[in-house]
Amino acid sequence: MTDPTPADPARKDAPDDRASSGPFDESEANPVRPYIDLGGIKILPREGLNLRLEVEEQTKRIVAVGLDYAGSTLQVQPFAAPRSNGLWAETRDQIRAQIRQQGGRVEEREGPLGPELLAEVPVVAGPDSTAGKRLARFVGVDGPRWFLRGVIGGAATSDVEAAAAVEDLFRSIVVVRGGSPMPPRDLIPLKMPATPGTA
Repeated sequence: MTDPTPADPARKDAPDDRASSGPFDESEANPVRPYIDLGGIKILPREGLNLRLEVEEQTKRIVAVGLDYAGSTLQVQPFAAPRSNGLWAETRDQIRAQIRQQGGRVEEREGPLGPELLAEVPVVAGPDSTAGKRLARFVGVDGPRWFLRGVIGGAATSDVEAAAAVEDLFRSIVVVRGGSPMPPRDLIPLKMPATPGTA
């Protein structure tokens, strides 16, 4: 066992088999699969999957895609990234600082998708404002010129089978970076699917 070394900011964090097992770049995706097109990402429909678009109040801009699956939630966001280096190492540092600032606990571990954060996030719930804790897994994959971030909640934070189902869902996502120049860390634009309710 080696001591954890500081994250190399130039390194890309992604599973070794990312190009063949996902999350995929648009150029790697199977063109005949019936994806739901959400602009910056495409989602492969599957039995029991519910999809929500998270919209910013002021701008009415879609800022994240929420997926309910296997008794769990998966919130995903695609970001533009530099060609040469990844964003996940730096993003993990920011998330860690944010959660500690809120009084939560966070640990980094090696997960099936690479380095991930397991966090206990304080939440205020109920009419009597009792404070509780919510478990969340923060996952991320650096792709070619993009970075896909996921936040996993619910059963997949502790149940092995639910975790495998949600990880598989995350890996089936296709990121559509597009050819236009974008500053790194900008959210790749998301859009409503063209025809909701039709396959």
